[in-house]
Amino acid sequence: MTIVNERLVAISGIGQSRIFRKPTVYPFELAVDACIAAIQDAGLTAADVDGIATWPGGEPGVGHGSTAASVVDVKNSLGLKLNWYSSGRGPSQFGAIANAIGAIAAGLCNHVLCFRAEGERWVPTYGRAFASGELPVASGYFEWMLPYWSPSAGNWTALHADLHMRRTGLTREQLGWIPVTQRRFAAMNEAAVYREPMTHDDYMSARMISTPLCIYDCDVPIDGAAAVVISRLDAARELPQKPVRFEAVGTAIYDHDSWFGRSDFPNMAMHDAAKMMWQRTDLKPSDIDTAHLYDGFSWMVVAWMEALGLTKPGETGAFIEGGQRIGLEGDLPLNTNGGQLSEGRLHAFSHLIEAVRQLRGTAGPRQVKDAEVSVCGAGGGVYGASFLLTCA
Repeated sequence: MTIVNERLVAISGIGQSRIFRKPTVYPFELAVDACIAAIQDAGLTAADVDGIATWPGGEPGVGHGSTAASVVDVKNSLGLKLNWYSSGRGPSQFGAIANAIGAIAAGLCNHVLCFRAEGERWVPTYGRAFASGELPVASGYFEWMLPYWSPSAGNWTALHADLHMRRTGLTREQLGWIPVTQRRFAAMNEAAVYREPMTHDDYMSARMISTPLCIYDCDVPIDGAAAVVISRLDAARELPQKPVRFEAVGTAIYDHDSWFGRSDFPNMAMHDAAKMMWQRTDLKPSDIDTAHLYDGFSWMVVAWMEALGLTKPGETGAFIEGGQRIGLEGDLPLNTNGGQLSEGRLHAFSHLIEAVRQLRGTAGPRQVKDAEVSVCGAGGGVYGASFLLTCA
């Protein structure tokens, strides 16, 4: 018998900083803002928080880059007294939250602050260095990528997408309805970076990045941060906000831990995580009211939909075509905050926050009627983790 201890854990608080497309506010400051907001939203004080976790880690004292805040710096800035803390890679960007769930279920702590902080606009990346001709010396798996002019996950994802589309019949015309529909949601989200209307013609005429992906298929690098407070369910029920409970968690990696070495390529780690998640619940894909799926690239949304059994390979294109079925009043409202394609890249933490809003009934004009069950997925390539969330 599977023991599902995640059901003893809930999200009690959410917080998100301002989001900037250009360097404006030092990223570490945004991280602290998001963490304070999450603690306050939960109705707690810093003295109540006895655990902290982040992904992927980061060195203390840096304050910018892809990891704009370390657990050490946030702990010291907020004056936290911790019984438990964690940082590191883990199973996708949700690794920090999965670790926190385990720590609470084990009785190590009561309230864990989990955060993701981005400050990429302050430092050059491989992609920008590649464009300028000033590449650093390759190391690790980049030794296998850079000789083929492939420095970016955009290139790697394009190879997955191309093969998948050839096999299933998914077309670029159909794929384009994901960013177009998410932009409609972003127009209702004051925090989103891009809110201006985008038509399907805009998508089809956009600059190609790595075939079959165009610029609108790629998420938006930003400076910003998001945080959640994970609590014991019994403790969360005593707090001001409506608790959102973890029904099931998926963190598995069964096949080869590689972008290109899986035996079921072009599948990704998400397929293993989704399989594990569904083994830990009696709920079914048909029970899901809203989906909040990682969109580092729009094709990853398709991959997540199929991994989770929301659609079948070969049928996803028809499902998303036109955008109605993934829209606000559709069968599966998808990435209702605008996702990373329009709101900005916070590595699915903003997806999780939006799921909480939907289940609390506080999503404003984006609210899905009678939402009771949501699914969240984070990661692509070697990263994959999924959560099934319900009203407590």
